[in-house]
Amino acid sequence: MIEAAYNSQKRHHYHLGTGQLRRSTLADANSKRSSEPFSAAAQALMGQVNRTVRQEGKDLLYLLDSSSISLKGPGFDQWTHDGQTRNTQGIKLHMLYAKSTEAPVFSQFSPANVNDITVGRELSIEPGAVYVFDKGYCDFNWWSEIDHQGALFVTRFKKNTALKVEQSLPVAADSVVLSDELVRFSNKHPGARRRNLYTQPLRRVIVHRPDKKTPIILATNDLESAAELIAQ
Repeated sequence: MIEAAYNSQKRHHYHLGTGQLRRSTLADANSKRSSEPFSAAAQALMGQVNRTVRQEGKDLLYLLDSSSISLKGPGFDQWTHDGQTRNTQGIKLHMLYAKSTEAPVFSQFSPANVNDITVGRELSIEPGAVYVFDKGYCDFNWWSEIDHQGALFVTRFKKNTALKVEQSLPVAADSVVLSDELVRFSNKHPGARRRNLYTQPLRRVIVHRPDKKTPIILATNDLESAAELIAQ
């Protein structure tokens, strides 16, 4: 793809003092040179996308997720085999997406067997922003770090999360919200002798989904917004 795109603009190559690009030359360069300069350039460019939005003081909604990309067969097996999972042999793309500008602000490739939360912990948290992510990022101590950095998050509780209800909040009769509660974790050591550092209140919002048999159970540190907004 890079070869085809570059060579399609050959009438402009003389400005760069270059000629036609061959696939073998590109492959040789990629195998010998570090990808770090390209990664750094990409991160710098993505970071500039939201600069105008930040200057205007608008709220930022970030969506965090990953996608597995299958890469197997001749030419791929040698470097994707060791990092494969039960479902995927290939790589994983991790991305933080800004809804306000509809553009990525962070991306990273990893082997397919790298957990989502491993990359999530590397993110720089922006105070005042809202981060939305799924159960792949279930780490109560990371949630606590987001809260301490002055940001909000909306995610999902796992079914076996031990919680104690401190207060039930009112819910409109015609709302998709089935319940709205202030809760705390009741287990200070959720597993592997790790201490749960999240001691502050959380909100559990249970939402009806017309196209699903079961409701979705949301977790958030947003104690002020309307439950319908959190559900949305």
